[in-house]
Amino acid sequence: MELSPRAAELTTLLESRISNFYTNFQVDEIGRVVSVGDGIARVYGLNEIQAGEMVEFSSGVKGIALNLENENVGIVVFGSDTAIKEGDLVKRTGSIVDVPAGKAMLGRVVDALGVPIDGRGALSAHERRRVEVKAPGIIERKSVHEPMQTGLKAVDSLVPIGRGQRELIIGDRQTGKTAIAIDTILNQKQLNSKADSETLYCVYVAIGQKRSTVAQLVQILSEANALEYSILVAATASDPAPLQFLAPYSGCAMGEYFRDNGMHALIIYDDLSKQAVAYRQMSLLLRRPPGREAFPGDVFYLHSRLLERAAKRSDQTGAGSLTALPVIETQAGDVSAYIPTNVISITDGQICLETELFYRGIRPAINVGLSVSRVGSAAQLKAMKQVCGSLKLELAQYREVAAFAQFGSDLDAATQALLNRGARLTEILKQPQYTPLTIEKQIIVIYAAVNGFCDRMPLDKISQYEKKFYLL
Repeated sequence: MELSPRAAELTTLLESRISNFYTNFQVDEIGRVVSVGDGIARVYGLNEIQAGEMVEFSSGVKGIALNLENENVGIVVFGSDTAIKEGDLVKRTGSIVDVPAGKAMLGRVVDALGVPIDGRGALSAHERRRVEVKAPGIIERKSVHEPMQTGLKAVDSLVPIGRGQRELIIGDRQTGKTAIAIDTILNQKQLNSKADSETLYCVYVAIGQKRSTVAQLVQILSEANALEYSILVAATASDPAPLQFLAPYSGCAMGEYFRDNGMHALIIYDDLSKQAVAYRQMSLLLRRPPGREAFPGDVFYLHSRLLERAAKRSDQTGAGSLTALPVIETQAGDVSAYIPTNVISITDGQICLETELFYRGIRPAINVGLSVSRVGSAAQLKAMKQVCGSLKLELAQYREVAAFAQFGSDLDAATQALLNRGARLTEILKQPQYTPLTIEKQIIVIYAAVNGFCDRMPLDKISQYEKKFYLL
């Protein structure tokens, strides 16, 4: 039966209308919350979800998929889980966690997701980078050969750090670990005023610290005009464990922007002990089997994949660098605990701080005998290398002799000279907080001490001598 012309027109009209009817719709894969508590949500459904993918709950709270199991998905919640209840819908976002990066971030304080928390409005134009990316391969790297000056005599002379190195700062609480990190940021002010190629951008990641401490840090950097080349990522003690776990990776992604664009950056993780504790909390709540000290089996990989991203890139890939200064807090000086040994084995050296030295007034309280830099000497300036060649040996001899000198009073002249020199070298290496020195000043004062110009000077006059020396 043939359609009449009128009916044929009507059919064509209906077909054209219907063909455009379903063009503007969106299909989301959704799941339902089976259980929720302690910042962990179990979700049924979401069969196609990726590991590490962001999800959004019907209440607007976001989370990340960490456990992909047969029956359900284990999701850690970014924020409070009080607004989530059983039966709520959960939607896939299709994207792995990413954060803003670029020069627009400089001078800002952001949380672990890159959201500004400094009350200065939204970020200006920026790109976004994934928080979890593979570290540069072997071919893309180059040996560390440029110095990264900290402005601290004890570090730049005895434990030199190069651009692209990972140098651990380890010690008990209240021994000056953060002070070394902040001094390093402040010292870049004078270097960054030179040619643009020498600029070292700084990223400071505060993990599990008090909000008052972070506010104090912002004030110190702001007063020294150091905030203009710095980014602060803060996951404070009151933030949920997932944010404390994520913050180092977010900060690293921001630092990688500079590394991958032929620039230089320094990232400070303060401190990774608290990140490991946050990860342990999440893993145990996700019912992952515990290992030594109740940490999960992959806690080594947690830190190794983060610290391997700090590298010096080859000339073919832009010659940029990312230097890492991770901080680890020990308990009663126990460096053989699980997390400290893990991070020591990953990094290229460590600066060991001791409570005993700190209370004796030797600040920075660096134990020169235990501190080492495995690759930094290749980056040390030639002048500094020549000046401090005998410094480490003389300090080692001094420590050895000083231990025995406590028991005997009649010492020969050579031993007495060694003790006198050692005491003056130790005094010279002391430095007040937040007063980093230029490398030129460090070289001349160490040269004076090593060559015996301070040997006849009373110990209490050394600091005055040093101040006058800089004025010459």
